[in-house]
Amino acid sequence: MPRRQSLSVEVADDIKKKILRGTLKPGAQIRTEAELCKEYEVSRTVVREAISRLRSDGMLVARQGIGVFVSTNIASKRFEVDWDSIRNLPDTISLLELRLAIQVESAGLCARRRSSADTKNIRQQMGKANRLFKSHGPMLDYDYDFYLAIAKGTKSPYFYELLLFLRPIFVPETNLSALVEQDGKAKYGRLAQEQHEAIVSAIEAGDEVAARDAMRIHQVHSLERVRALAASYGMEDRRKGRGAKVEGVLRAFAKGITAKDDRLAELGVKSSSR
Repeated sequence: MPRRQSLSVEVADDIKKKILRGTLKPGAQIRTEAELCKEYEVSRTVVREAISRLRSDGMLVARQGIGVFVSTNIASKRFEVDWDSIRNLPDTISLLELRLAIQVESAGLCARRRSSADTKNIRQQMGKANRLFKSHGPMLDYDYDFYLAIAKGTKSPYFYELLLFLRPIFVPETNLSALVEQDGKAKYGRLAQEQHEAIVSAIEAGDEVAARDAMRIHQVHSLERVRALAASYGMEDRRKGRGAKVEGVLRAFAKGITAKDDRLAELGVKSSSR
């Protein structure tokens, strides 16, 4: 199950919403610690952590001996992802589409710029992912360190930092092993390993086009299955899918994880299972 947010995060989020909605205007003084404790029914420690979080975000400023105020220089809302997004199928699809774009280009740039040390690390991480699969079965994104190693090879720190930022969202503590039949596990593992090898071989050869294509096939394979799952539940439209939780349909996703997919074939994504 997804982890529950801490009380300090909940308080910080509520104050942030008031600031973004304009309920708390720039330059306005926020309520005292004692008043916030009473309002949210939490301890002073919780309030202090929430205020500290908002100060770090640049949304609040403290004036010694006076109080805490809403910043008058709040920048444009920074990029954020709701921790609950991965639990909502339409939002999950949107995040996977973003990740597809990032990782496809990441693979291409890595093929162009990687050093021998990078290729060695990438191959090591691929081996680690394959071993993890054998020992634990098909966990969600068991190969994320493999993707991070490729991002490092781009020599552009933002690729790595953005994927690192997204990691807690894409790598929940969910193990699909119990939901996938034994034959399906073997097929899934074989297919993933073949796709991993295609990506690594292209990077080692310095072939940008092949690296992008191999990563696209690997990522689209997963994305299209989630899209098909959403469509089967009538949730193609993000607006219609609010509140639809991934946990409730993980079994259907696991069941179809190795199934023949005509839609993938239409996209040119061929199954390498034999």
